[in-house]
Amino acid sequence: MALDKQRSGRVVGDWLREEAAFDPDRPFVQCASDWVSLGELDRRSDRVAAGLQSLGIEKGDRVAVNLPNRLEYIVLIYAIAKAGAIQVPLNTYLRGEFLRHQLVQTTPKVYIGDSAAMEMLKPILSELTEEPQLVLVGDAASTSAAQVSLAYSELESSATEFVAPTLSPSDVCAVIYTSGTTGASKGCTITHGYYCNLINVFVDSGWYEKGDVIFGANPLFHFSGQTWLVAAALAVRGSVIVEPAFSASKYMERIRETGATAAMGMGAMGMAILAQPRSDDDRNHKLRHITFMPSTAEFTAQFEERFGIAPFAEVFGQSECWPVLLGDPRGPRKPGSMGKLTKGLQVKIVDDDDVEVPVGESGEIVVRPDAPFRLFSGYWNNDAVSIDTFRNLWHHTGDKGRVDEDGYFWFTDRKKDSLRRRGENVSSVELEQAILQHSSILQAAVHAVPSELSEDDIKVCLVVTQKTQIDIADLFEFFRKSVPYYAIPRYVEFLDELPVNVNGRVQKFKLRDRGITDTTIDLEKLGHVVARADRRLS
Repeated sequence: MALDKQRSGRVVGDWLREEAAFDPDRPFVQCASDWVSLGELDRRSDRVAAGLQSLGIEKGDRVAVNLPNRLEYIVLIYAIAKAGAIQVPLNTYLRGEFLRHQLVQTTPKVYIGDSAAMEMLKPILSELTEEPQLVLVGDAASTSAAQVSLAYSELESSATEFVAPTLSPSDVCAVIYTSGTTGASKGCTITHGYYCNLINVFVDSGWYEKGDVIFGANPLFHFSGQTWLVAAALAVRGSVIVEPAFSASKYMERIRETGATAAMGMGAMGMAILAQPRSDDDRNHKLRHITFMPSTAEFTAQFEERFGIAPFAEVFGQSECWPVLLGDPRGPRKPGSMGKLTKGLQVKIVDDDDVEVPVGESGEIVVRPDAPFRLFSGYWNNDAVSIDTFRNLWHHTGDKGRVDEDGYFWFTDRKKDSLRRRGENVSSVELEQAILQHSSILQAAVHAVPSELSEDDIKVCLVVTQKTQIDIADLFEFFRKSVPYYAIPRYVEFLDELPVNVNGRVQKFKLRDRGITDTTIDLEKLGHVVARADRRLS
């Protein structure tokens, strides 16, 4: 399907408004709800945008959203954009310093969340430089009701008339947080033009087709959930089913029920689906395309043998630039690769001096645009890191790869000191700072180890105070209360000292080389895990 190339010159709210005018009655989205048409989504987001304006929201103000997948979130995506405000999607599992950092840095005027989100906010509310107005979505828990400024239902029923601000594609519509390298997590500034334009690449590459029914359970607080699911359906004049939460046992069943033709998820989701018992209905679906990223060639073959469709994982990108590399399902494939260079970008593999390395050699992946709205616009309130990351006029991804003679790129290693665990970015520095709050821990070094579910598992090496004996159950409880569940290290090793260089910097490459040793403690094998129902509870 040839897309309207002017989309890169649009703003998010106008895009929805134009599609709603073209086909207002088309069922567009489900999220644990009946179908909502394009026209209804357009009208509801107008009302919520008016409600935000009644709270004093003006162009450029930040609105933080702390919600699991639900229909109100999808309405808010477009309402915040229409009001000219900047959406700050918060990972629903953030707590403590992780949550405080993002709120302090973005200073939202309004914080929208459910009861669990309000509970997460309570311990740090007094520490914020500016306290936001609180909007509660759903029923109020007794402990959070007194804090709330307004119910979401009141926001959507506001009598205020919506006044559309003047917006351009260069205006910022979102701040998406990604893992830090030498510091805390960083907020990627996303313009309207970039938000609207990036899905062009997937459609032009054949990943999506006109009229697709798109299915997925990716969180809407992730860039992928908002773009690969919702924006993709808008781009191909199709429809989208956003699942409230991922269920490995029901994923393929729901695909059959909904008649989905395209689906997407993370690599760990695909592994979990493959681990489910076989069924006579395994091949009873209408899928023509499914993505689980990242995935190995072995997983792709096993999934295709069972379900009759080969998952696509030939893609590489990050919130800063999405996508950089992509495979074409209409042409030759190299499962296990990251695909080829996409339109609008230049990509090189370079050494530590930014000199391009020969074909086949590994180096850092760097990228820069040769078309507008193909990259983010720097890190929010962090000019120094923005400049350093884009040194020598190339954005440095922090990931290493190589390119073969056919132009396919292959991932080789992470250069940056960050991790990706089951679809979540984790800043090792931020995690170490949280762990060092334990009174008996002198030093902590976090690094990645291979995971059987793809991507990384987390190991922490600890040096404790003299004569201290830390009970493992107590340590896990400290982790559980201090960091998001997905950032809790699976492996712990106690060392007498950490390896350091002459400048006192921890040599993590030596710890990575050690890997899992005989003295490494596996918390999961000891039964120390956070149950799904407890992931947002304190």
